[in-house]
Amino acid sequence: MDWSEHAIFWHIYPLGFCGAPIREPDAQPQPRLRTLLNWLDYAVELGINGLLLGPVCHSQTHGYDVLDQLKIDPRLGGVEDFDELLREAKQRGLRIVMDGVFSHVGDQHPDLLQALAEGPDSEKAARFDIDWKAEGGPKPRVFEGHEGLVRLNHADPGTRDHAVEVLNYWLERGIDGWRLDAAYSVDPGFWDEVLPRVRAEHPDVWFLGEVIHGDYSAFSWDAKMDSITQYELWKGIWSSIKENNLYELDHTLQRHDEFLESFVPQTFIGNHDVTRITSTLGVEGAVTALAILMTIGGVPSIYAGDEQGYTGIKREQVGGDDEVRPAFPEHPSELSELGADIFRAHKELIGLRRRNSWLHDSMLKMHDLSNTTCRYQVVGTDSSEVLDVSINLKPGKGQPRVVIRDHQGGVLWKQKAPKK
Repeated sequence: MDWSEHAIFWHIYPLGFCGAPIREPDAQPQPRLRTLLNWLDYAVELGINGLLLGPVCHSQTHGYDVLDQLKIDPRLGGVEDFDELLREAKQRGLRIVMDGVFSHVGDQHPDLLQALAEGPDSEKAARFDIDWKAEGGPKPRVFEGHEGLVRLNHADPGTRDHAVEVLNYWLERGIDGWRLDAAYSVDPGFWDEVLPRVRAEHPDVWFLGEVIHGDYSAFSWDAKMDSITQYELWKGIWSSIKENNLYELDHTLQRHDEFLESFVPQTFIGNHDVTRITSTLGVEGAVTALAILMTIGGVPSIYAGDEQGYTGIKREQVGGDDEVRPAFPEHPSELSELGADIFRAHKELIGLRRRNSWLHDSMLKMHDLSNTTCRYQVVGTDSSEVLDVSINLKPGKGQPRVVIRDHQGGVLWKQKAPKK
């Protein structure tokens, strides 16, 4: 059985979580990655069985402007610190998925600087997408207008070989899978060649491709990926709750079922690139969103801090990610008690998901749909594999917002409306 069928991830952005400087020099280098060791038991208590790590390899600033993907970022420590994290995570039954950046590199990457200095016929030149005839001299082509992110040349065999080397290196150290950043920006033919070579050495590896728009099913098939980030679902969940329009949720869930016929998407209501779900919906709405996430097909993840009701707005400006990528306390004992209720709701709903692992690739049927109310049934392959989920975004006094029942009608979980 594929281990991802039971996976529920805690998604962490380590550079932010561990308090590393992002845009200024590191005045006090230290093994900050070891902060995560203090949080592993917390993750287990939450019900998590996997860590979806943001970038930890050597980079210039935010982690995605990579300099060397065979080294741990000095702001986080060294490979020995990462190995310790792996050991401690494995002892607790936690899988580890790393974030790999193969779309682009930082503009100070040493191989890029060497290529620019030595010219188009040099050893490193073919690795990068450079306009050698540009006015004013060679000009590297960049990723989506970001001057600090230089595109790789994905047609170059050396680029493909290096990707295989990086993917295998960390798998051999003990990780379980890869999130492939900006996978959508790379021709599927690149992945179609690279990923099978890695699977030949590591048949249990799980590959998650970051894809925001487009035909998820076709990309998953063409690129030989196991899963795709389900941004359509993310948007449909929060938007339908915020706008009191469960017809949008119905449409989104129908689309989601279509994807499930060809692959199992990676599902979420928060990550390191979007506004915090509690900032968008408030605690009450965030819990409703979580109830939906935990009762439909997919490989779900919880973005670290959402389970405590953290807030933060994603802004389109320099430093616009900072609010959603904050430093965490050194130890969970330092958390505010204000997050206790939403943490409890996460534990309960994650526990429900763990007890019903058949939800991984389950399909659903919508009933009793209106702008503010709906009921859907999620069905597995066995007659007892049924969940009945009722949602009321505007409940009357004493009525619940969400009720989850089993196949016999017994109440498994209930979200009570707040006292007026």
